[in-house]
Amino acid sequence: MTEHRIILFRGMNTGGVRAPVGELRAMAAEMRLGEPRTLLASGNLVVESDRSTVDLEAAVEAEMDKRFGLKIVAMVRTPDQWSDLIAANPFAAEAAADPAKVVAMVIKAGVKPGALEACRELAEGGEAVEAATLGQGGDVLYFWFPNGQGQSAIFKKATPRMLGMGTGRNWNTVLKLGRMVGAESV
Repeated sequence: MTEHRIILFRGMNTGGVRAPVGELRAMAAEMRLGEPRTLLASGNLVVESDRSTVDLEAAVEAEMDKRFGLKIVAMVRTPDQWSDLIAANPFAAEAAADPAKVVAMVIKAGVKPGALEACRELAEGGEAVEAATLGQGGDVLYFWFPNGQGQSAIFKKATPRMLGMGTGRNWNTVLKLGRMVGAESV
């Protein structure tokens, strides 16, 4: 059954990694993915597909390498999985008050052992981190950065080697992506 898919790219349009959104949409159309739409220029693509999330991740990663020469990690989620991500947010009050300071990090193959504890040791100034396992929606790390992400020791030191391979989106972006696919927000 064809349904929406959210495709998140890790590290897109940062550190010299470039794939213009128009070219991402063209790539998706050539892959026969329906209604390709992008959000911002930071690696958010929404399509329609009947492929499983795992198959679509592999196909998109291979096409990114072939088309752009980029070894980009893609994480694909369904609208139901995105609704679960929204509902599981442990920082709902903070997100309502200051959504740019709450980040949901989608982890591709599970949060690494000890990652949550390591982030908590780096936390300062009221920062907080929680983890959720969302079944087939994978693992998510949720961060509250009351003084902003850019000033955070967590943000500066928490690498994929520590956390697991993932990509974060602030709560504004999480909700915008949810609206694009009709995901229920809680």
